[in-house]
Amino acid sequence: MRRMSLIAATGVAVAGLALSACGSNSMSNSSPGAGSTPAASGTSAGGGVDQALAAKVPAKLKSAGKIVVGTDPTYAPNEMLATDGKTVEGFDIDLFNAVAAKLGLKTEYVPAGFPTIILGVTSGKYDMGVSSFTINPDRKKQVNMVSYYKAGTLWVVAKGNPEKVNIDDVCGKSVGAQKGTVQADDLAARSKKCTDAGKPAITQVIQTGQDQVTADVASGKTVAMLADSPVGLYAIKQTGQLEPLGDIYDSAPYGYVVPKDQTDFANLLVEALKATKADGTYDAALKKYAVEKGAIDNFAVNP
Repeated sequence: MRRMSLIAATGVAVAGLALSACGSNSMSNSSPGAGSTPAASGTSAGGGVDQALAAKVPAKLKSAGKIVVGTDPTYAPNEMLATDGKTVEGFDIDLFNAVAAKLGLKTEYVPAGFPTIILGVTSGKYDMGVSSFTINPDRKKQVNMVSYYKAGTLWVVAKGNPEKVNIDDVCGKSVGAQKGTVQADDLAARSKKCTDAGKPAITQVIQTGQDQVTADVASGKTVAMLADSPVGLYAIKQTGQLEPLGDIYDSAPYGYVVPKDQTDFANLLVEALKATKADGTYDAALKKYAVEKGAIDNFAVNP
């Protein structure tokens, strides 16, 4: 999936759809837009420190007292900016804050364009990435991925489906997705099928942020969009202008992005996730944003 965020406000104004998806500056539980300056350090919410787990934290992180996290805050309700325009929030954020708390660490979120986050992790710019990354073979070649949630792809159209969109035949139509996501790949593959069959290609409207993707379908620029299921459902709820089309498909786990040489740390995150599941903070983070359907309990490294 991504993944990715959605809309900040409901209503007709497309400008009001500014919020969300899977960047690049720093903050902590705050996340101004890409290119912004660091904010205060993040919280250590959750059920408290697990001393046994905290003792296993890598020396570099223990010394810093925090984890620097790359995230794309345009993917509501997973990762998004609060109404102050700088604080990063969402179910992904609440959950990872609880995970970090188990390790006795704070969090500092750095807003970034989704396609740049893995590079930021591999180059050392971020300690890790938390941004609704779907676990897939290509990503596992570059980094370790720690599973924590499961989502699929959902198509979204204007309420009433006025353009009579058929998922199995969108040749020649304008359809949106976010750059760097599995949905963009899905759309490209569908378009190739169209041209291979001698039909018009899909007009693929690929935007940098999910907020733009959502705004496009709400305004009629595109007839449909593809997004991760929690993101699509949130957009439908927030705008009141959209509805789902068809069923959720290609469900797969989201994963935290961890450097390839940090396997011990990745395994430690698995243990911290298990601890949040045991004390209820895992389920509380999902319930707060009504995304409980994607909960898992088989956390693992590179599943």
